[in-house]
Amino acid sequence: MSERIGFVGLGIMGKPMAKNLVEAGYDLTVYNRSSKAVAELVQQGAKAGVSSADVASKSDITILMVPDSPDSKAVVLGENGLLEGAASGDLIIDMSSIEPGVSREIHDRCNEKQVNFIDAPVSGGEPFAISGDLAIMVGGDPSDFKRAEPLFNVIGKSAVLCGQSGAGNVTKLANQIVVGANIHGLAEALVLATKAGVNPETVFDAIKGGLAGSNVMNAKGPMMFERNFKPGFRIELHYKDINNAAKTADQLELPLQVTANLQQVMKALVGWGEGGNDHSGILSYVEKLSGVTVSNK
Repeated sequence: MSERIGFVGLGIMGKPMAKNLVEAGYDLTVYNRSSKAVAELVQQGAKAGVSSADVASKSDITILMVPDSPDSKAVVLGENGLLEGAASGDLIIDMSSIEPGVSREIHDRCNEKQVNFIDAPVSGGEPFAISGDLAIMVGGDPSDFKRAEPLFNVIGKSAVLCGQSGAGNVTKLANQIVVGANIHGLAEALVLATKAGVNPETVFDAIKGGLAGSNVMNAKGPMMFERNFKPGFRIELHYKDINNAAKTADQLELPLQVTANLQQVMKALVGWGEGGNDHSGILSYVEKLSGVTVSNK
């Protein structure tokens, strides 16, 4: 643990990830636009930075966890950004879920200053960020991946090097398509069961051990029939990822029908003011179309 670690972006995902690093004994300097989150981490043993550049100047490896591509570009490349404070040989790890092309752009800009960069988006939402069980998908140089592995072992339960720069975010987009399609399919299944007069929780219990069973079903099914849409991963963030998947598909001239459908479903939910709900709230879209409300009551 001789390397000094920085962390920028202490939101719903970043804060528990940073806490796990502090608890693991790392020398951690943190920065966030909201001072409340910084103060909370300082109480846990972290040090406070005054800007992204300041954090990078005090760290050998800096992690950022921000909402989208423009945020990553601003934090790394912008005024008082990480690249201003980073020294040659430092490593920047972007664990945000952004466009693969933006990851490659940031990587190239960092390399001009002899600063190493990898993209390492995660899957698992807030619950797995808290427990340290995130799945981490990495794009970059194998030597940088090896250097980051001890941190990944604290933050997640698995970390896979998927290829060169941008490959981590390509993999994350693939993950989000699969997760979104599973949630939408599960929502339709439970609406069907409810309309047919069968308790949706009973259907869930009956099928979860078969081929239809999945981590998505286990996590999101109970939220649906218990009508608990407290966000572990918000619809608006999943919508952002699906938009990035659609952009990437367009660049590759790929027709992705399920992705296009998910984009429209999530666009409607965000437009209805439901973007702050957990993505299990895709159920709401199916319910509105069908006039059926799912509940185990």
